[in-house]
Amino acid sequence: MSKTKTIKTPIFLFLFMALLMSCNTKNKSENSIVKADEKVAEQTEAKALKKILFVVTSHNEKGNTGKKTGYYLGEVSHPWNVLHTAGYEIDFVSPKGGKAPVDAFDMTDSINKKFWDNDVYRNKIENTKKPKEVNPEDYIAIHYAGGHGAMWDFAENTELAEIAKQIYENNGVVSAVCHGPAGLVNIKLSNGSYLVDGKKVNAFTNEEEVKVKLEDVVPFLLEDTLIARGAIFEKSAPFTKHVVTDQRLITGQNPQSAHSVGEATLKELQRLTKSTK
Repeated sequence: MSKTKTIKTPIFLFLFMALLMSCNTKNKSENSIVKADEKVAEQTEAKALKKILFVVTSHNEKGNTGKKTGYYLGEVSHPWNVLHTAGYEIDFVSPKGGKAPVDAFDMTDSINKKFWDNDVYRNKIENTKKPKEVNPEDYIAIHYAGGHGAMWDFAENTELAEIAKQIYENNGVVSAVCHGPAGLVNIKLSNGSYLVDGKKVNAFTNEEEVKVKLEDVVPFLLEDTLIARGAIFEKSAPFTKHVVTDQRLITGQNPQSAHSVGEATLKELQRLTKSTK
């Protein structure tokens, strides 16, 4: 009897160890499959993110002053940093296409430098699309960057207004900062109403324009024109951060608001993504 027990015990241990190894192998295999599925899901979700279109000015002079202008670099780089970091690809369009003139070229701003040193995006903004090259269906949001140049070539550009209208009516987001809301003043929706009508909005204020001594140089005052279009204009003290979101329309008052406009846009995009799941 003792010999039989001695023989059976090693056999039992062998079978037990074999079964244990088999279970471990199965669990590892199943874990690998789960991780692979999760990775595919993440990749699919990333691919599913539609792009964001940034609008920058083609205009490079402040009226007849001889002073140069263009798009304000920080009003591109700071929203770009928020949205690009979140996984969105960004394209650039300007009224004329091609190389866009840049203003406030401050490389002591680390985010400006990060953007400018990114070869892909540096190439994009120096080779902007023309409006006719843009398919609104490709974009989930459109962002109008400021810079005084926008006051001369955003408002009357019907092609850009049509692109923004289509993105908005496709349940997308429209954002603008500082002088960027010049691009909003003539956007009309399919029902004939202005995009800004009845919505809370802000932009570079009359007081701020006076402080930079350009109130008689710009072709119109943003605050006055937005109010005339039916906007509920909000503002803070000059050069104080102020951002407002209302019905997928996000606006920021000045360069100090650029980063927060990016954050508010991302928050709204995340809300829309959750509501469609």
